[in-house]
Amino acid sequence: MFITVLVALVIGFGLGRYKTHAFQNRSEARLSRALKMRFVAPDYHLLNHVTLRLEDGTTQIDHVLVSRFGIFVIETKDYKGWIFAGPRDRHWTQVLYRAKFRFQNPLRQNHRHVRAIQELLDFLPPDVVRPVVVFTGDAEFKTNIPDGVFTVAGFLAFVEGTTAEVMSVNRVQFCVGRLETTRLSITKATDVEHVQGLRRRYGNDQ
Repeated sequence: MFITVLVALVIGFGLGRYKTHAFQNRSEARLSRALKMRFVAPDYHLLNHVTLRLEDGTTQIDHVLVSRFGIFVIETKDYKGWIFAGPRDRHWTQVLYRAKFRFQNPLRQNHRHVRAIQELLDFLPPDVVRPVVVFTGDAEFKTNIPDGVFTVAGFLAFVEGTTAEVMSVNRVQFCVGRLETTRLSITKATDVEHVQGLRRRYGNDQ
């Protein structure tokens, strides 16, 4: 019986890793690899492609890095060209080969993610949950880079420099367990439900 349970756990872990990889885009996979190489258990635990249910739908988080030094809720963006960004603006602008494109302010986008984590882990002080936006491409900011926005290298340095302990290793494991048991399955159906919810809330303005 023990061997059967052990085999099931190993298979389940392997499938979970495969599914997470399959549902990540290139920028998410790049950041995930960098984090896993630099920040390891038991002090750190990385979860990717986390979908949580809220009262008005679902929210989908690129990465959640749970650590003794805080929980980093990470939104990744892969952009080239020039970026014009204001922390309070509803949209930011990308300029690429004289063409302009608007995209949702990722700081605002991440507010919903942070709220979902704070509600789920309500036994933690709210400021333990830290919103982060990471640009993984070759974008160049033509305005001041807002607080909480990093390149990959900048974010790795930021995590390394965050050394004030806010929870024990046991509490880290408890947080990871609650996230793992609450998150929705990493499936195409989950993603479709999430996208449909976004369209109901925002229409084409996402």
